[in-house]
Amino acid sequence: MLMKTLDPSAGGDPGSMPNANDEGTPVSVRIRQRLQASRKRFHANDNIAEFIQPGELEALLDEVEVKMKTVLQSLVIDTESDHNTGDTARRVAKMYLNEVFRGRYVAPPAITEFPNAEHLNELMIVGPITVRSACSHHFCPVIGQIWIGVLPNEHTNVIGLSKYARLAEWVMGRPQIQEEAVVQLADLIMDKTQPDGLAIVMEASHYCMAWRGVKDMNSRMINSVMRGVFLKDPNLRREFLSLIPNKA
Repeated sequence: MLMKTLDPSAGGDPGSMPNANDEGTPVSVRIRQRLQASRKRFHANDNIAEFIQPGELEALLDEVEVKMKTVLQSLVIDTESDHNTGDTARRVAKMYLNEVFRGRYVAPPAITEFPNAEHLNELMIVGPITVRSACSHHFCPVIGQIWIGVLPNEHTNVIGLSKYARLAEWVMGRPQIQEEAVVQLADLIMDKTQPDGLAIVMEASHYCMAWRGVKDMNSRMINSVMRGVFLKDPNLRREFLSLIPNKA
């Protein structure tokens, strides 16, 4: 689910929490202090952008680079003379913070919502949307596709088709477990659009199975989340699934 406040009385400006700006304190510690002071969860698949001040993401990148160098040292890799790994620590830090896990550290994409002026109330399906993430167990890639079905009502907020892809990218841009990622995306779309029903199906390859472990290149995981009328109306659910290629 989306990150929630555990104690509403612990509000206040996250950037002004006690000990949040002590000189000489690593930036990761300062961010963590703000989260803990606000009693906010910061699991791998939570967004913490609210607690990162301007300029701190760049400082966090520097900190991760330094620590990644120690990981390479512990792996007994001679980064001093190895021309292939001399800049690997920096590249990995940038990959995690600016790309693969970007959905943890940046605010949600701006989504313009429009009233349902034409009172649309028919099933709409968006997909396949290609999504990329990393499993939170091994940080191995998770790559797949998502289909989103929406049954609007006259009060539903209408958003552009590309915005569904942007929301999916933001949610998946964190260390994720596929089952939890689909629930997070469903919560987000329900909150943004308030439809009568929402259905999401995700199919993905998990490289924690393909690259390591059993090394099975062909296994894929498929899961779904149904909300509102999709839970109550089996005919609507069947219509949605029948319209997804190869998923009927």
